[in-house]
Amino acid sequence: MTDVLIIGGGPAGVTAALYTARARFKTVIIYKDQGALQKAAKVDNFYGHLEISGKELVEVGIEQARRVGVTVINDEAVGIKQNDDETITVEAANAAYTARTAVVATGASRTTPKVKGLTELEGRGVSYCAICDGFFHRGKDVAVIGNSAYALHEAEDLLPIVNSVTVLTNGQEPLVNFPENIIVKTDKISEIVGQAGIMGETLKAVVLDSGEVINLSGLFVAVGVAGGTELAMKLGAVVQNNAVSVDEQLRTTVTNVWAAGDCTGGLKQIAKAVYDGAIAGTDIVKKIKEQVK
Repeated sequence: MTDVLIIGGGPAGVTAALYTARARFKTVIIYKDQGALQKAAKVDNFYGHLEISGKELVEVGIEQARRVGVTVINDEAVGIKQNDDETITVEAANAAYTARTAVVATGASRTTPKVKGLTELEGRGVSYCAICDGFFHRGKDVAVIGNSAYALHEAEDLLPIVNSVTVLTNGQEPLVNFPENIIVKTDKISEIVGQAGIMGETLKAVVLDSGEVINLSGLFVAVGVAGGTELAMKLGAVVQNNAVSVDEQLRTTVTNVWAAGDCTGGLKQIAKAVYDGAIAGTDIVKKIKEQVK
């Protein structure tokens, strides 16, 4: 078990790691890719750099973390939970990692496919968190949109609860092997259809380009990798307006879990992410020192 587990290798996560590692706490960063920052061809408004690409800035940050003793693991976080002793376990595509404290710093990367009818039925059968909403569809047929380890994890969370799970890759090739008890459809999705009910329109079915109609009770979106808000919801942390709720020390509503960077809302700038990381990192150091007194 490690002292600090940070999900995300961008400015917020790396900055938090610098503070905790320099305080001599065993720190691990798990990250899948370089996030939104890697798409920035030029950054010229960040202190100390006349001009640098987003990709270069992330790479320098990761190397900086390694130099102070941070263990950096390239893996995809797909789930997170709090254990009975209030430690935190992150489930990743290749392994599980447990720590005394954790920082969610994966950005605000909720990916919504452009499918007719999807956004209109959010909260009415369309969900972004299997562990949060799977119970409402117990014994019924559901589907997951996605083709990666994240989609597989969501499907596996649903299997013990529902009657059947279908993974809809929406025209993409599966990136992982789905077990035989999960149905996989690779056709593109034409539209998502609702039906009138007492509480308004709710999900009825998904229509594929092939013409096939799949009647569903629930549809779970798990495209790409899990963002900060999705991971927070899995923990039961409060999420409002697609942002993780935190206090002044960047603590979430779950004990021993902090959030930093874009996933907390506000100004989506590198300077703000670094500030968040510094606040979270120093607060974690303070809390762990208090715990070991």
